[in-house]
Amino acid sequence: MTVMTGKTAALAPLPALRDSLARRYHALLSGKERGTRQWLAAQLAHVSVEPDDLPETPDQLGTWSAGHAAAVAQAHAQYLEQRRQGAPRRYFANRSHALWFLQQVAPTKAVDGAWLYATLRHWHDPRYHGLIRTYLEELGEGDPRCNHVLIYQRLLSRLGCLEAPPLDDQRYLQGALQLALGHCGDDFLPEVIGYNLGYEQPPLHLLITTHELAELGIDGHYFQLHVTIDNAASGHASKAIRAVQQLCPEQDPEGFYRRVRHGYRLNELGTDTPSLIGRFDLEAELLAALERKRAFAQFMHADRCRVQGRTVNQWLAETDALGEFLQAMQAQGWIKRGQDPTESRWWSLIDGANAPMFGVFNAYEKQLWHDWIAADWQVPIRRVLPGSWQTAQPPVAAHADDDGALSIDALITSMAGNRHALPAGLQATRAYLRATGLNQEGVT
Repeated sequence: MTVMTGKTAALAPLPALRDSLARRYHALLSGKERGTRQWLAAQLAHVSVEPDDLPETPDQLGTWSAGHAAAVAQAHAQYLEQRRQGAPRRYFANRSHALWFLQQVAPTKAVDGAWLYATLRHWHDPRYHGLIRTYLEELGEGDPRCNHVLIYQRLLSRLGCLEAPPLDDQRYLQGALQLALGHCGDDFLPEVIGYNLGYEQPPLHLLITTHELAELGIDGHYFQLHVTIDNAASGHASKAIRAVQQLCPEQDPEGFYRRVRHGYRLNELGTDTPSLIGRFDLEAELLAALERKRAFAQFMHADRCRVQGRTVNQWLAETDALGEFLQAMQAQGWIKRGQDPTESRWWSLIDGANAPMFGVFNAYEKQLWHDWIAADWQVPIRRVLPGSWQTAQPPVAAHADDDGALSIDALITSMAGNRHALPAGLQATRAYLRATGLNQEGVT
């Protein structure tokens, strides 16, 4: 699982399609999208002339994957040693930075595994079983505690980040590609296999993200899960290689592998994870949050409330005055930057159930305020081990699933996109496992 493979510089999307990514993404989620094949074909044509780091033949993929895993392990060991020697976090300057990132990648996480959706119809062919097993594991095999989309949604919910701020259109690119590949998988099977091959190679950024989220008090179970489940020895990375080799036809294997490589390169479209993380600007995000509030708040304050001689309503009446407003609150003594935020009067107005402005700012917005006020003040580290949330999860009740007369096709329909994370989709996943005989037995 990776947002980007990071093997080459990220490729720019087609300019003519840039403005329609969010619309296409949501239309694909609803099953109403038209022109998906043409759009996907255009994306593949765009990457067809680009290089990649795949070996020349499929039989070399095992060695290639092992080399990639070794390089990532070595780079991670170097990172950990640097941290032991006192180096700062490489990715996240503060908690709000991490929350910003989690929201930026949410559209992709909401469709985790969707590129493999079309493989479900080939359950009778054992050559597809590795791909189907990968998809079923992304779905948690119908267990709501293990469904990857639900795991990520629960993470956002616990952090108070379910309602994401406006996202750049590019944040929908990889999610749209994954949905399109799943929708058109029978026509683009080699490309699906190639995309899966790239996406399932565990990247360095996954390991660093997991480590740094824990330091910031964020349960990175979703990311830790993909460190283990995607492993190159027996996990999704290994299954991805076997799928290439098992489904490569005897006739025109070169053409098949060429298309696999094109699908692999789709991973490089958009912004790679480290570059995305590097775009965070704390003060710009805080000002953007204030601007979103401004239209609703500019007439809500009493005139007796003044900051540097102006009423709050007057400050909020001007679009370009918010930066000066922040400076005025510092000059007034309401905000003491570089200190514990609890020492600032402003923080006492917005934080706590009895605060005068309780509920005005959501959890993410309050975190922006907290980290902007704290500035260089060292926020105490409160490490949270990945998976800590599970200790509070009740056991899953026994399901009295009634499959009725639902056909395999009907079950598969409920397992599409992110519909598999809904109650009906979870039930359909369990029923699909029973109907196809693909449910795995436990250790005895």
